[in-house]
Amino acid sequence: MDAPAGHCVCGSPLFARYDLGAVAEEAKRGGFPTDVNSMWRYAQLLPVKSPSFVATLGEGWTPLIQTGRLGKHLGLKMLMVKDETQNPTSSFKDRGLCVAVSKHLELGSKAFALPSAGNAGISVSAYCAAAGVPAHVFMPSDSPPQFFRLCELYGANTYSVDGNISDCAKKMRETAGEWTDLSTTKEPYRVEGKKTILFEIAENLNWAFPDSIICPTGGGTAVIGIWKAAEELMGTGLVNDRPPKLYAIQSQLCAPVVSALEQDREDVEAWPNPETSALGLRVPKPFAGRLILRAIRQSRGSALAVSEEEISEMQKTATKMEGVEVGPESAAGFAGLRRLVEDGRVSDDEQVVVLNTGPASRYWS
Repeated sequence: MDAPAGHCVCGSPLFARYDLGAVAEEAKRGGFPTDVNSMWRYAQLLPVKSPSFVATLGEGWTPLIQTGRLGKHLGLKMLMVKDETQNPTSSFKDRGLCVAVSKHLELGSKAFALPSAGNAGISVSAYCAAAGVPAHVFMPSDSPPQFFRLCELYGANTYSVDGNISDCAKKMRETAGEWTDLSTTKEPYRVEGKKTILFEIAENLNWAFPDSIICPTGGGTAVIGIWKAAEELMGTGLVNDRPPKLYAIQSQLCAPVVSALEQDREDVEAWPNPETSALGLRVPKPFAGRLILRAIRQSRGSALAVSEEEISEMQKTATKMEGVEVGPESAAGFAGLRRLVEDGRVSDDEQVVVLNTGPASRYWS
């Protein structure tokens, strides 16, 4: 795609596509450049054509950590954590926003804006600073002050909005600005960066898939991106395994994806009055809800909602047991996994990866 793009006029997300046959031939001749210790080692399956537009801060290639004690505590023989807090701004948002900013720069964009619960705002602020272009971040007024401070430290313009992320999106649309909208799945390229999570996991496992991946889910970019990555890796012949089962974990106080699956709907409906303390999960109606549901179903996975008490307890347990800083969104993932094991939906001998999507410390004022 050589022209700026948002989403389809029909209201659906757009996605980048690649010549998987050509990538497969390159892989046969030596695969990806293993001396590039960032997600850009997979440049053949990323949309930026010219490296001169890549606003990189060294994102990706984060560790896949085996967690013996926590795995045993949860009843698993092989539990791993993909520790996304090792990204430049300490969250997995860096992957998608690095690619989105870089590709839109290549397409001629001069400024960017998005609504955010916090981590995406920090990330876009950092990448816009790296590129030398303005960032505009719309966040709920009840977000911890640290989120606003970090965005502003990177030079972003911040807007405090009463309400949740949907209200922030509405305010952004009402605010006149010459910028490119980087809202979740309302442009094609954040998904492209997020999919590299599975590229790295598969490469770490000698080009194989784990049995299951636990995805704390708000806007759902990780679920959609991971499923897209699985299709591309199988399409190139780099991986011949059965794709991983995807489990979307939400809070009981904001569980639109869980509700849609339980009611066998084709799309999500808006969740009234979302109140979860895991701010990244406080998305009342993900724009790409239909695609989230499709990815979960096609992967043979499921979705589950956990209580705020489970989130709080598991955040302390997981961090203490493994020495990995676990934010509330990731704690929801671990709590959901515990329930999946107890219910028998995940067996004790499965190879399971939990996404540690972001840190705990920036929740503290």
